[in-house]
Amino acid sequence: MHQVENPTIMNQPLSALPRPTPLHRWLVLLFVSLAMFGNYYVYDSLGPVIDLLQSDLGFSNQQTGFLISIYNLGAIVALLIGGIIIDRYGTKRALLLFASICLLGAVVTALSPRYEIMASGRLLLGLGSEPLIVAATTVLAKWFKGKELSFAFGINLSLSRLGSASADWSTSFASPLYSNWQDPLWLATAFAGISVTAAMLYWLQEKRCEGRFNLGVTEKTDQLKFKELFFFGQRYWYIVALCVVFYSTIFPFRTFAIMYFQEAHGMAREAAGMLNSMMMVSAIVATPLFGLLIDKVGRRGLFMTLGCLMMLPLFLAVTYLPAGAPVMVFGSAIPITLLLVMLLLGCVFSLVPAAMWPSVAYTVDQRRLGTAYATMTLCQQIGWSIVPPVIGYLNDLNQASADNVAGYAPGMWFYTGLAVTGLVFALLLWRHENKPMARPGHHKETAAEHQHPG
Repeated sequence: MHQVENPTIMNQPLSALPRPTPLHRWLVLLFVSLAMFGNYYVYDSLGPVIDLLQSDLGFSNQQTGFLISIYNLGAIVALLIGGIIIDRYGTKRALLLFASICLLGAVVTALSPRYEIMASGRLLLGLGSEPLIVAATTVLAKWFKGKELSFAFGINLSLSRLGSASADWSTSFASPLYSNWQDPLWLATAFAGISVTAAMLYWLQEKRCEGRFNLGVTEKTDQLKFKELFFFGQRYWYIVALCVVFYSTIFPFRTFAIMYFQEAHGMAREAAGMLNSMMMVSAIVATPLFGLLIDKVGRRGLFMTLGCLMMLPLFLAVTYLPAGAPVMVFGSAIPITLLLVMLLLGCVFSLVPAAMWPSVAYTVDQRRLGTAYATMTLCQQIGWSIVPPVIGYLNDLNQASADNVAGYAPGMWFYTGLAVTGLVFALLLWRHENKPMARPGHHKETAAEHQHPG
């Protein structure tokens, strides 16, 4: 349970205090969203420098793949201890602590060309980043209620993804820094500093409001209880399996994409970064629209199937279809076929999670939602950690490079195989969609959704 962080609150019931004013709530949303913006930027800052790590430092594709996946190993450790720190020490301390760990991870990553030190930095980032997301989610649930909460989550997620897009755009607005591998990572460290500053501002905001407003008592954060895993039915594990293969496909592809577009399609770094960002731009626009549509229509299994079906040909399209005539996008010449693929991938990245994460709340007993979401996220991180080294190994094995573009094809077929696997699980979920629930106590489609930042 959360400890009371200010003894003033104990002197009178929470119900006697007014709710925070809109100004206070939107300031909280701003600070938390800025913290998440910096967090997402730091994670995605590795993608634009992968080719420089290979050319300047001699890292192999498999080594750079492991730099991506070691983040997930840190996240797995953090998830295993669950929300204990948040529940015990409160949101303001937890948010600042985890943002500071992310900053330390960014510093260590940029500090040295030694592979072991850089990997240690990415491990630290994973230890801080995933709990930071949980802390931010807890903060929003504390300050916002009802329909306002859904809107706040949507704004927070959009600004988070804007951080990812900004990391891609850095190849343009900070192009002089890309003369070496290190300067772009120091820029990412500055963005991590924004995250820590925002967490400090939130600390001051919550401290100022304690005792003056009814901030409520948030529910305990999602934690993993192994004994409860035996109570989950087949439908839940289909959702988990889809989650694993979906994120294990999307995120590794996105991280390797800038180097791939440079070498396989001869694009300049600035244009490749802009093209990669189109996935996030598309997702920022499409996420609230798909969320509204699915809330209105239901049929989550159908929408997950449609999203997986849409993703199926995209990786082969960038491999075998002509790149197409260039079109100007924010000053960068981008081949139209590749642009359409990334925009569609952004739509998929919006549609499938919008249907998938809330489905858990309609599938398992409400009393076990914490374990259900923690287990799902843990499995997601494990799957996500495996794929980047596999892609790197395939690229090394087939000598993928600008001089041997065909060497990238096996990796793209691997992504396609994951997409096929995801489609199978989505079809199984669709088939189960109208079957009666196996256990009492489950949510119905009309129930309020359990929010999740996925």
